[in-house]
Amino acid sequence: MRFLLVGEERGFILATAPPTIQLEDGPAPVASEPKRRSRRRKTAHLKLVPETRELRNSMRAKCAVITAKLDKSLPLSKDDMERIARGLLDELGMAEGYVGWTMVVLASEFYRDQIAAIPPERRLFLLPHCLKHAEGCPADYDEFGLACKECGACSIADFRGIADEMGYKVLVAEGSPIVLKIIVSGYVDAIVGVACLNVLEKAIDKLLLAGIPCMAVPLLSSDCRNTSVDEDWVSEMVSLQQAEAAPQTRSYVHLMRAASQMFEPDELDRLAPRARGGKRLAEVNGQGVARLDPLAGTEAIVYDFLAKGGKHSRPFITLAVYDALTGGKGTQPDGAEHIAAFPDAIRRAAMSIETFHKASLVHDDIEDDDAFRYGEETIHRKYGVPTAINVGDYMIGLGYRLVSRETKELGSDVVAGILNNLAEAHMKLSEGQGCELLWRDAKDKRLKPLDALKIYALKTSPAFEAALYSGVRAAGPADDYVEPIRLFARNMGVAFQILNDLKDWQGDSDNKMSVGCDTLGGRPTLLWALALEGLPDAEREELLSLVSDEAASADYRVTRVHQLYEQADVFEQAHRLVDKHQQRAESIADEIEPEELRRLFYYLIDTVLERPTEPTPLEVLSQPVTQLSVGSM
Repeated sequence: MRFLLVGEERGFILATAPPTIQLEDGPAPVASEPKRRSRRRKTAHLKLVPETRELRNSMRAKCAVITAKLDKSLPLSKDDMERIARGLLDELGMAEGYVGWTMVVLASEFYRDQIAAIPPERRLFLLPHCLKHAEGCPADYDEFGLACKECGACSIADFRGIADEMGYKVLVAEGSPIVLKIIVSGYVDAIVGVACLNVLEKAIDKLLLAGIPCMAVPLLSSDCRNTSVDEDWVSEMVSLQQAEAAPQTRSYVHLMRAASQMFEPDELDRLAPRARGGKRLAEVNGQGVARLDPLAGTEAIVYDFLAKGGKHSRPFITLAVYDALTGGKGTQPDGAEHIAAFPDAIRRAAMSIETFHKASLVHDDIEDDDAFRYGEETIHRKYGVPTAINVGDYMIGLGYRLVSRETKELGSDVVAGILNNLAEAHMKLSEGQGCELLWRDAKDKRLKPLDALKIYALKTSPAFEAALYSGVRAAGPADDYVEPIRLFARNMGVAFQILNDLKDWQGDSDNKMSVGCDTLGGRPTLLWALALEGLPDAEREELLSLVSDEAASADYRVTRVHQLYEQADVFEQAHRLVDKHQQRAESIADEIEPEELRRLFYYLIDTVLERPTEPTPLEVLSQPVTQLSVGSM
């Protein structure tokens, strides 16, 4: 039996018959002309583990045969893997419940040779804490996970010992958010690990999308206490080594690293020399601006804040678009060398987007009176509101200056085009924020879904558009891209903001400590507007009263709002709107040329619009409600 490598959701459509894979002999598939159609996934039923070791060995061997025929130069998408896995299970007469396990093994076999060619000291080995013996384990947890005492009571110490001896960096943690940061920081080039299918589903997606080599051995159950694993598979994986080079998969890692490195203190000072030449905050022995030259104080706070936290997704977009339109060499195995040759003017254009973003964060934190940003006190809590306003204004000026001084390198027309686009984005963002603030402070909390979507389009989309346009214009003429970029950014921004609303009801580990913060904070959300539109008169009036009812506890108000949201079916409606805007973004990406830029647009859709595979808003209502914000974007 043959089965499709590529299909309608997320694949590569050829002008001729679609490519196929055969388990035995046959031509290797060829990828070309990516086109896709998105869909939401429900995956709880797809996480069975083959019962016997003999069956697991047999299935892994078949996965190795399949992946040997694949084109290793392009990342293997999650949808591609699912289609291959379903075809394999169909041939073996096995239930679809084994799809998740088969996908993990496929990804591992796909990257096996690449990981073997990477020195062990450039690999990160991840182990789950649930392999430990629950009773009597002497290990404590620190910010990096389980601090194993290597007492010998479980297999963690055995695996860790092998990895340590070979030079691995080892982390004992589950789905740790620092993993991608470690990759982007440049410390490691590959990930190998052990985890249950639930964790692997969440953790491996971003790695696969970015083209980061990764292998994993699934745990034999998702029971979080005293589970087990095929230990010889783990030992084999950790011990992989080979001398010869292996085919390399295109990856966005080099561009991600370049975007992040621009904001390291030394590189930040090089690209944007300090006008006052004062000391860094870290150099004044914890006494802050009190020991700084007063003229250099604002500058020191700004540069310290720019160097902290964030995903640097906006400068990444600008660099990646520029790369895609100038040959796409930054995603190749030697991409770091190509990116190193980018003119500093391109880096400064990318940096400018981040300075505007960071300025908006400082001002947003003031307007919302948030207490924390990047795990530290917000600027206005630390230095006062007037200083924080001034710091935000300084960053806006710095953003414009980073571009305006590049006329000689980029040309006056290019600089004028980028500055005009940045100015328009800045105005739209301010309009969107102004709409939100005016609504928040108004007594009448009625809101129509269309008005909520207009606010989203103003608040979120301009930043995407500015980042995309800057990369396009720096690479050459932009006339043919202006309208597609505008529509792509609008749909991406709206879908992203709706997902952010949904996260607020699922306990968002990125930005909010608990559920319902946006509702209690009086923020105009699409969910609120949909509920007002869909509820009967009595329940609508009750919903309107809940925001201002300070006599009732926060927990009661959030619980009751959630019940009314469920009654109005707003969560499902919101997901359908995300689907609609994502599909519109994908239809625009389908027509974008060249292919490198089209692939980047698909990558942005998959990463920016990442959503939980199983929305479960009811499960988080047991958490205590708080409005403490720990923003990370």
